[in-house]
Amino acid sequence: MIIDQAQTYRDKIIELLVAEKLPVADLPETLDNFIVAIQDGCVVGVGGVEVYGNYGLLRSLAVHPDHRGTGIAGRLLARLDSMSKKNGLSVLYLLTETAPAYFERKKYKNITREEVPAEVQASSEFSHVCPVSAVVMKKEL
Repeated sequence: MIIDQAQTYRDKIIELLVAEKLPVADLPETLDNFIVAIQDGCVVGVGGVEVYGNYGLLRSLAVHPDHRGTGIAGRLLARLDSMSKKNGLSVLYLLTETAPAYFERKKYKNITREEVPAEVQASSEFSHVCPVSAVVMKKEL
C-alpha cells in the first residue's frame, strides 16, 4: 500500500465517501491537504485536513470496508498529523458520528462545540454539514 496526494483521485474519493455516507458536497476544490491510500491501483482510504489559521479540521477519513482492520486509517492519520505539524498547525479538530472510540485511542479528546475556535466553527462541516449530534473532538499537535 502507498500513500499519495489526493488531487488526481477526486472521483474515486467521492465514490468512497458516498459509500461511507460521508459528506462530499463541500469537498475543497483543490485537495491539497488530502491524501489517499492506494492498493493494487485502487483508492482504499482517504483523509484530509481543512486549514483555518493555526487550526485544522480533520475530515473525510474513510477506509473501504474490505480493507478495514489493516492499519490504513492509522497510517493516514499519522501522515495527516505530520503534514499538519509541518504546516504549522497546533490543534486538529474533528466531528464524528460513528468512530469516537477509535479517535480516543488516537489521542483525541471529547470537547464541546463551544470549545472550538470560531474560524473552525464557521466551516461548512460545523455550520451545516454535520448534525449537532456529532461528537466533537480535538488533538493537540
